Order: sequence, then C-alpha cells, then structure tokens
Amino acid sequence: MTVTVPPIFDGLHVKGFFTNRHFNMSLSNVYLPIQKHTDKVIVLEHDLVPRIGDAVVTNRGDILIGIQVADCVPVLLFDTVRKVVGAVHAGWRGTAEGILKNTVTAMMDRFCSSPSDLRVAIGPSIKKCCYCVGHEVIEGVTKTTGAGDYVAEKPGEYYLDLPAANKYQAESMGIPSGQIWTSGDCTFCLPEKYYSYRYAKGTTGRQYGFIGIH
Repeated sequence: MTVTVPPIFDGLHVKGFFTNRHFNMSLSNVYLPIQKHTDKVIVLEHDLVPRIGDAVVTNRGDILIGIQVADCVPVLLFDTVRKVVGAVHAGWRGTAEGILKNTVTAMMDRFCSSPSDLRVAIGPSIKKCCYCVGHEVIEGVTKTTGAGDYVAEKPGEYYLDLPAANKYQAESMGIPSGQIWTSGDCTFCLPEKYYSYRYAKGTTGRQYGFIGIH
C-alpha cells in the first residue's frame, strides 16, 4: 500500500490519506501551500494561487488540500458538522508557533466550527525514539504546548515526540482525545517506506497528507 487511510474518517463524507515514498499517482484539483515553517493558515476560497503558509482550511468540495513532509508532522482535520477540512504541516518550529492551534482557530472563526465536532488524523512522522533535539527546541515547544509526556531526557540529550505534542495541542483546543488518531509509524525508523530528512542527512523527497470533502 502506498497510502494510509486513517480509520478516524471511516464512514464520513471525507477523503483523507497519507502517502509514503512509493506514492506516484497523479492527482487533479490539488492545492498545496508554499511551506516555510510559519504559523500562517491559508483559508482557501476562490483564489487558488499558491501562497506561503503551513496549513490550509476550506469548505470547498471540488478540491484536495494537502501538505508535504519528510519527518515533520502531517495533520488532517475534518469538521463532521460544518463539512470543513484542514491540512497542517507541523515541524518543530510550527509546533512551537502553535500552527495546529491556529488552524483550529481559523476553522472556528471562518466556518463556525466547534472543536467537539472535529476528527483529527496525525500522520507518520519522526517520533521520540529518534528525534534528539536541543534545549531551545524543547523550550519552544513546551511553551506553546504545556506540560506532557512528549519529552524524554537522557544525560545531555533531549528527545521530542512531535506528534504527541500536536495531540496535546489539539486536546487543549477542546478536541476530544477519542476523536484524534495517531499513526504508529516513525519516518526515521522506516526509511524504506518513508522519506526522512534526518535519516538522509539532508536532501530527500517528500510524502504527503491530502484531504477533501466528498
């Protein structure tokens, strides 16, 4: 299989999936932002010109929105009542800036979404087993996320569970934990399946997260 379909979306009027490094299908009517590790959320309405941002939300039913990652956390959201979708690219900088929180806020402000109606899928990304980071990264993420068991400390080293930090942020916005699904795959641990920037020590390909209303 070249895609993972999160079970959290089963039975809903939404198509959401995460690709791996072997995905090479051509998709039509796709919108991808110009990712720069920002906290900016693009509300996609009529203008389909690519813009700088690291999250996209829309209620359009004629397009797939997506983001690309290679260790960073891909997050897909669906409002089951208002029929709104979101796609988020959350690296450590975006997580420290609260990009997922900003996305939920944008859905609430622009489309009157309620966090209790949201389903969230957190896709394959680098996990605590492999993500050794500096203290400034831990400080930035914990300042925005709050306390949690997403940090492990060894003598002189810190390990960050970035997908878990984003789950904490989703819960802090009022999304029930039972409505959040997290992939068990670590991109660094599975280089034959996923692109990993850290494993490749630099230049590598990207996998995607896509979501659309149907």
